[in-house]
Amino acid sequence: MKENINGRPINPVARRYPKNFIQTGFSAIDALMTLIRGQKLPIFSGNGMAHKELAAQLVKQAKIKGATSENFAVVFGAMGVRHDDADYFRKSFETAGVLDHVAMYINTADDPIIERISAPRCALTAAEYLAFKHNMHVVVVLTDMTSYAEALREISSAREEVPSRKGYPGYLYSDLSTIYERAGMLKSCEGSITLIPILTMPNDDITHPIPDLTGYITEGQIVLNRELNHKGVYPPIDILPSLSRLMKDGIGAEYTREDHADLQSQIYASYSKVQDIRSLSQIIGEDDLSDIDRLYLEFGRELESKFRAQGKNENRSINETLDLGWHILSILPVTELDRMKGELIEKYYDYNRER
Repeated sequence: MKENINGRPINPVARRYPKNFIQTGFSAIDALMTLIRGQKLPIFSGNGMAHKELAAQLVKQAKIKGATSENFAVVFGAMGVRHDDADYFRKSFETAGVLDHVAMYINTADDPIIERISAPRCALTAAEYLAFKHNMHVVVVLTDMTSYAEALREISSAREEVPSRKGYPGYLYSDLSTIYERAGMLKSCEGSITLIPILTMPNDDITHPIPDLTGYITEGQIVLNRELNHKGVYPPIDILPSLSRLMKDGIGAEYTREDHADLQSQIYASYSKVQDIRSLSQIIGEDDLSDIDRLYLEFGRELESKFRAQGKNENRSINETLDLGWHILSILPVTELDRMKGELIEKYYDYNRER
């Protein structure tokens, strides 16, 4: 059976709005920037950071509520990777025992660049076949979209096309959209395609054309931080600039738990205040801070060391993640939880926690 790897344009009227929660096993992602079935949620990384390990763990741990081994699959596409990275992905999936539901499309750095252009399209064509013809729920992980864009720039230069920003072709936006917009759900079938593209930001510049245009097309981003990566924090997710624009419609009592939305909002608000207090403590010293400010600093340290950081084989359920979030929030007095409903505080707040 032959399929056109460029896909077919999806009529927006035929799309279903993305809903339902996908569990990744990462507390920071599941609680704060939740991945929703049918969503496009990119990971913004940098050269030498832990996105390779993150991608492999996402493939091993991704789990859709209500999906079984019969109707769930992962499609993994790699562009311009080294041979040892390609072997790392194969061995990781084999060791984890997930190869039976993973389809892999790998283009190595010494392969022709025209194959690099085709690799993500082949991966998405396989995903469309599984999702829209066999009603399967498919998670597609593509790494590294920067290698793809650079291959596109090389071909554009060989054609002597007029370059745009930083030498990339003027049609980079529309070309990326032909890849990203193939994710989603259709009203005519039960299947879904959820896309997680991973890209390395040149010089860690989030305003570079590739992450900049990707941000316009997709529905949020997960940003990795180099300083955290140097400190050995895994996953090195920078919480405050990361977000998922669709999470509000895929969490709550029907999908995760009734306290999820309030918990996420409170953690963001409290952690944002932690940054302000840290800046103040550098000026006046931590000893001169108020008791409440010192509790915020303790909250920030625990959030970073126990909630965001976890092992490379640690797979937390959503209930474990939310319970851990409440345990850490309970460092703060009830009066500081101004984004929480009273009944949720009564049910989940740890009044016995030592402060």
